Amino acid sequence: IKRRPIGAEYGVTVSGTSATFVLFAPGKQNVRLLGDFNNYNTSSTASKMNKDGDYFWLTVDNLSYGREYGYQYLVDGVRVGDPYCEKILDPWNDQWISSSTYPNLKSYPDGASDVVSVFELMPKEYNWEVASFKRPAKNSLAIYEMHIRDFTSEGTIKAAMAKLDYLQTLGINAIELMPIQEFDGNDSWGYNPCFPFAADKSYGTKDDYKRFIDECHKRGIAVILDIVTNHATGLFPYAKMWWDSGANNTTDANPFFNRVARHPYNVYHDFNHEYGPTRDYFKRMLKHWMKEYKVDGFRFDLSKGLTQKNSGSNVGTWNQYDASRIAIIKDYADAIREVEEDAYIILEHLSDAKEENELAAYKGIMLWRKAVEPYSETVMGWTGKSNFSSAAAFGRVGNIEDHDEERIAYKAIAYGQSYVKSDWTRISKHLQAAYAFHFLSPYPKMMWQFGEMGYDVSLGEDDSQKVEPKPVHWEYMEDANRKALYDAVSKCITFRTTHPAMYGFDGTTTINTWAVGDANMSAKTLVYSNAGGSVIVMANFTNASSNATCNVPAQGTWKNLITDAAVELNAATFTTTLAAGDYVVLVKE
Repeated sequence: IKRRPIGAEYGVTVSGTSATFVLFAPGKQNVRLLGDFNNYNTSSTASKMNKDGDYFWLTVDNLSYGREYGYQYLVDGVRVGDPYCEKILDPWNDQWISSSTYPNLKSYPDGASDVVSVFELMPKEYNWEVASFKRPAKNSLAIYEMHIRDFTSEGTIKAAMAKLDYLQTLGINAIELMPIQEFDGNDSWGYNPCFPFAADKSYGTKDDYKRFIDECHKRGIAVILDIVTNHATGLFPYAKMWWDSGANNTTDANPFFNRVARHPYNVYHDFNHEYGPTRDYFKRMLKHWMKEYKVDGFRFDLSKGLTQKNSGSNVGTWNQYDASRIAIIKDYADAIREVEEDAYIILEHLSDAKEENELAAYKGIMLWRKAVEPYSETVMGWTGKSNFSSAAAFGRVGNIEDHDEERIAYKAIAYGQSYVKSDWTRISKHLQAAYAFHFLSPYPKMMWQFGEMGYDVSLGEDDSQKVEPKPVHWEYMEDANRKALYDAVSKCITFRTTHPAMYGFDGTTTINTWAVGDANMSAKTLVYSNAGGSVIVMANFTNASSNATCNVPAQGTWKNLITDAAVELNAATFTTTLAAGDYVVLVKE
C-alpha cells in the first residue's frame, strides 16, 4: 500500500509544479488517471493510480503555470470526471456556449470521451472589493428569487449584474439564485445537478459569478444559493461508478445512492445521506461555495427528501417525524456554522409541525412557508382559501410567489372574479395590497422575479412546460398599472429593509392586528408596531366600498407610504372608507 501524501485533499492538491489527484472509490480495484499530461493514454503504466484502502491517488510532476489541464478517471473501465472539480468540459453541450458568455473556453481534448474535468496550477485570484460583508439580519430579509436564464434576454450572470441597480431601487436585500451548480445541458432550471463544486458555464465564467456576488455585496444585497442535495443525474461521477446501463439506474452496490428512492417525489438518483461519505461530500461542497464564492447561505431544495425511510409512494409516511432526517440536516447546519455563524440556512421542508419546529429552533435555521395559494385567492377576489396569516411566522420564510407555482397575475386574469379578471387597474391594486401585507409584516419574506411588475405569463400545465424558457418583459415598466405596482412594492420593501430596528430584530415578535382571513376580505388588516416604528395596512378585495377600522398603536403624524401624504391619527382607533379594490398603507417612524 502506498499511502497518500500528507495534505493531499480530495480532488486536486497543487504543490509547486506538481499536482496530486485523490479519488475516493470504495470497492474499486483499478483506477487510472487520464489527462492532457499523458494524452489520455489508457494503457500507460504511469497512469495507474496508487491504491490506499478506498482511496486512489497519483502525483503528476513538471506541469506548467498559466495552463488549464483536462483530466478524468478510468474507474474499472468506466470514464468519469472528478466529483470535486470546479470546472468541466462537456463534449455534447459546450459547443453551444457563446464566446461572449464564456470567452476562451478550453477546447475539448483529443483522446478523451465523456465529461472531462479541468484544473490549473495557480489560477489568477479574483480581487474581491468587498472582503467582509455585513449580512442583513435574517428577520429583515426581503429575498428576490432569480433564475438567471429568464431574468434577461441574454440569460447570463453578466446581464443579471447589469440589472442590480434596478433591484437595489426595488429595495430587496437578498437574491436567491436558482441552482447554478453545473447541471446537465445548458438550458435548465438547474435541479438536475451533476458536478456540485462547479459553476455552470452556460451562465458565465467563475469570475463572472464572483463579480456578481461582489457587486451585490457592494449594494448591501446578500446572495443565497438554491442547492440540490437530494439527487444527482447519471453524469455525477459517484452515480456513474456504480451504474446499471440496462436499467438506466445506479446499482444496489452503490453506497452513495438508493437504487429505489426513499421518498415519493424523487427525480433522477436519490442520495443516501445516512452514508457518512455522502455527508462528508456535501459538507465540503457547502464550505467550498462559502469560502470560494463568498455566498451568504443556502436554500436546500426539498430538504424533506433527506430521508432513508422506505416510504415508496406513501406521502403520509414521508411527512411524519423523522429523527434521522433531522440529524442529517443539523449536521449540514453545523458545517455551515463552522464557516460563518450568521450565514442563512433555509429549508424547503413543508413537513410535520413537530419536525419543522425542532429545525427552526436549531442554529438559526429558517424554513419555507408557502403562502402562494392564499395570496392568489385574495388577489382573485375569492374566499375559502384566502387566509394568508401563516405567512408571518417565526423561523419561516414567507413566500408570496415562487418558481413552482402559477403566477398570481396570470391566475387573476384567468380565474379571478369577473370584476377582477377584466380590469388590470383592479389587478394592480390587489397585487399592491397583497405585497404590502407580505413585506410589511414581520419575519423573512421572499418573492419570485418580476412579481413586482405583475408578470402574467403562465408557468405551464406540466413539469416539462414549467421549466421551459419564459419571455422577458422589461417593457412592462412602460405600462402605467404595472409601473404603479412596481412603485408600490418598492416603497413597501424599502421601508422594510431600511428599518432594521423594526424588522431586523432577533427572535419572536407580536403583531398587533393580523386579520387577513376569509372573513376579512372587505377590510383585511395589519397593524404592526414596536420600538422601531409602526405600520397599518388595510385593504378591500371585494367589489363594494367598505368601512375599515383598526386600533392606532401610536398617535401623532403618520405618512401614507404610497402617496407620501401626512395623516394625523390622534385617536385610539382609525376608521376609513375603502373603495372597491382600494387599500391604504400608513407608517410612523
